[in-house]
Amino acid sequence: MKIAFYGSSLLSAYWNGAATYYRGMLGELAKRGWEIVFFEPDAFDRQQHRDIDPPDWAEVVVWENSLDACRQVMTRAAEADVVVKASGVGVFDDELLGVFDHARPDALTIFWDVDAPATLAEMRADPQHALKKALPGIDQVLTYGGGPPVIEAYLAVGARACRPIYNALDPTTHHPVEKETRFCVDLALLANRLPDREARIERFFLEPAAMLPDRTFLLGGNGWHDKPMPANVRTLGHVGTGDHNAFNGSPLAVLNVARDSMAEVGFSPATRVFEATGAGACLITDWWEGIEQFLEPDVEVLVARDGAEVAEHLKRLTPERARAIGEAARQRVLRDHTYAQRAEEADALFRALLDERRERSAA
Repeated sequence: MKIAFYGSSLLSAYWNGAATYYRGMLGELAKRGWEIVFFEPDAFDRQQHRDIDPPDWAEVVVWENSLDACRQVMTRAAEADVVVKASGVGVFDDELLGVFDHARPDALTIFWDVDAPATLAEMRADPQHALKKALPGIDQVLTYGGGPPVIEAYLAVGARACRPIYNALDPTTHHPVEKETRFCVDLALLANRLPDREARIERFFLEPAAMLPDRTFLLGGNGWHDKPMPANVRTLGHVGTGDHNAFNGSPLAVLNVARDSMAEVGFSPATRVFEATGAGACLITDWWEGIEQFLEPDVEVLVARDGAEVAEHLKRLTPERARAIGEAARQRVLRDHTYAQRAEEADALFRALLDERRERSAA
């Protein structure tokens, strides 16, 4: 059984927050007997910033950033039992929807949305959006967040079916490690600078830093080099995945800040939530609806509705309580939120839908 997956990048997390999700989910599906072929474009300097080698559980096809190459790799969809086009490939996204035209009649077709709130906003703004036109012909929409509001919105714009397969933890890659002095601060945040998140980062991270001039803050991620910062904020630029465990496990606390659209929709835990808690971090997150579905507030996570609450959490937080919260969160995600569990869900769905299709064909 083969999956042809057309996404942004499996090999590089550079400007590519979905990499952790792809690796965790597809690696676990491979353990369940699926043959994985991942098609990714040579774009955005990701191939120059690879942080893993091609894994032994997947064939990775890197295609030239050109329309001809795009058309060529789409033809390989005919080899697969499940054909997946992910959102946010970044180049030729509309053209890549044509991959479903190359799928065999007996194959399962899936649009896998790794930023559903943003995709839905685009479709609301553009009645002629290419995905909106394609949805009636796609068997299933999967999302890595969003819950009931996203399901309802996708069904309203023509999707046959929509189901969240949430972000999770891969405990083999994100786990506790020894603290590193360079990351030992009071509050750390790992986030690329993006237009739909910058204002929230100002509110939840930079404002608390200004409120607490005697505390230390650390900001990792691309794009912040020319952003004015309080004197107690140190920036790192891109932080490779090999440093994520130490980055998450060394500070007193780690902050999660949702993008605007994800915060509005809710039920959208970012990959960073599970990366941080998997490393034993004491996580402070901005509030969004549904957080309690994943972590228990005040026991497994600290929740803030504005920068003042972030600052208040930091002022009250002792190292002992931070360790207790971090360990409680780690145990929770190991119990309820691993990619092995998410992949079991996806595997069962794929096999059930393929069985239904074969039964209909045989009737």
